[in-house]
Amino acid sequence: MQNQDLDYIIEVKNLSISFGEKQVLNNINFKVHQGDTLGIVGESGSGKSLTSLAIMGLLSPMAKISPESQILFRHHDKMVDLLQLSQQELQQIRGNEIGMIFQEPMTSLNPSLRCGEQVEEAIRLHQNLGRKEAKEKVISLFEQVKLPNPDRIYKAYPHELSGGQKQRVMIAMAISCEPKLLIADEPTTALDVTVQKATLDLLKELQTEHNMSMLFISHDLGVIANVCEEVLVMYRGDVVEQGNVETIFNHPKENYTKGLIACRPRLEERAKRLPTVKDFLENPAFKTEVYTEEEREAFHQKIYAKPPILEVKNLKKYFYPSSLFGNATTPSVKAVDDISFKVYPGETMGLVGESGSGKTTLSRTVLLLEKPTEGEIYFNGIDITKLKKEEIRKLRREIQIIFQDPYSSLNPRQTILQIITEPMQVHKIGSSKAARLETATTLLEKVGLTKQDLDKYPHEFSGGQRQRIGIARALALNPKFIICDESVSALDVSVQAQVLNLLNDLKSEFGFTYIFISHDLAVVKYMSDQLLVMQHGEMKELDDADKVYAHPTTAYTKELIEAIPKL
Repeated sequence: MQNQDLDYIIEVKNLSISFGEKQVLNNINFKVHQGDTLGIVGESGSGKSLTSLAIMGLLSPMAKISPESQILFRHHDKMVDLLQLSQQELQQIRGNEIGMIFQEPMTSLNPSLRCGEQVEEAIRLHQNLGRKEAKEKVISLFEQVKLPNPDRIYKAYPHELSGGQKQRVMIAMAISCEPKLLIADEPTTALDVTVQKATLDLLKELQTEHNMSMLFISHDLGVIANVCEEVLVMYRGDVVEQGNVETIFNHPKENYTKGLIACRPRLEERAKRLPTVKDFLENPAFKTEVYTEEEREAFHQKIYAKPPILEVKNLKKYFYPSSLFGNATTPSVKAVDDISFKVYPGETMGLVGESGSGKTTLSRTVLLLEKPTEGEIYFNGIDITKLKKEEIRKLRREIQIIFQDPYSSLNPRQTILQIITEPMQVHKIGSSKAARLETATTLLEKVGLTKQDLDKYPHEFSGGQRQRIGIARALALNPKFIICDESVSALDVSVQAQVLNLLNDLKSEFGFTYIFISHDLAVVKYMSDQLLVMQHGEMKELDDADKVYAHPTTAYTKELIEAIPKL
């Protein structure tokens, strides 16, 4: 134990970690002041989460920490090196004095236990409370994190809650023992902007209330700018730059930091191509070319002179409760309620709204994966709701979807060649196996991968590469219309920029038309020509994307726009 400057709650010194011969973390040094928030930013693989797991003592047994490494934590007004503690000693601190909110609440919560019991377990492990007092504390914590109807949430299983509610349960668990340090690892990545804002506001409120320090890990620079006082920028296991948030984001010194900041779409202007980190590493003087209003206007005049490729009229999709006594006549959910719009060839229509607003149900109904309750869907002038099964099958070639999750949307047992050529076989595209192989090779090269990747399996690729494979699969049928359902939400900012550039390049080359669904409004504005805003299954607004952002006509749209994290 060492006496140190007690203004610091934690100090990480010379932290180096290796797996076998490969060193993945190189001499990381930082301090977190009492009551302050330090942000750690960087791309996937930069070492952000590894650093937090080292602090928590949750590293894989395969990880080797160098002997010079120290993680000094203030415990009973003394600085203790967490790396020198036994597992039993560490357990007294972990969860009690250091809390952690993990990235994905669905996988962090036990699906077979009620939410209240899981938080209660954490309390009883570290505090000498009986079952009744522990339950009362859980209800109080649920009220503190502003969960609606805490008694119901206590008895609910994780699958019965929304993403935002699950994240609040995780926050309640993390603060249950009033920790001195809270580690938040990508706590808002999968959340809508309004839920994200509410979660960040809640964390700041709890921090002030408990004088708690925070280590906030994110790839979203806007979030870091709004939450943190200090920031640490990491790249491939190294600290590239660190200092005051305002200084780093307004006057970055390193090209990597400049690239990270630049590749996030800006609300005030639209770049022709989003810059990537690679652009700045290769050319420090890199400048983005702006897509002018005149160029955008000329493009719109050209595409809106043609008849629409898709026209949706008074579309409704209602879900009815099942009953033992026949079908119910009153819908339990009006997922899509009287929606009408047109999409023109070569256009991108953005679709935004919170979780549960009906975005995905609308896209599934357009694809006829859900049967419409009422309404008409015209594709190239034909009402596809009246098509027979065989005709719908042929239509599948024309309209494709790129899914949200690049991890679960690819079959782990198939090679990339099988994944791309399977839809071609189903729809009898390609005269032979050799012809399909040639098409698959061309498609992979189009999305920035190589022929050598065809024999690999999905687990051998990063998230961004898997999303490119998903795009190649969608292109295999040579569709005219593609629905991108949250297709970049799981990617970090630099990989996101690459995929968005790829989608726009393919649109220019092949004349694709997109419906682009996302909860990231900055990304939607960058991609979209017109924008449709949904809430509770209803259309709140439909207009040119720039007009909607500059002059929203509904309070709901204003709230969505105001919730976007600003750099």
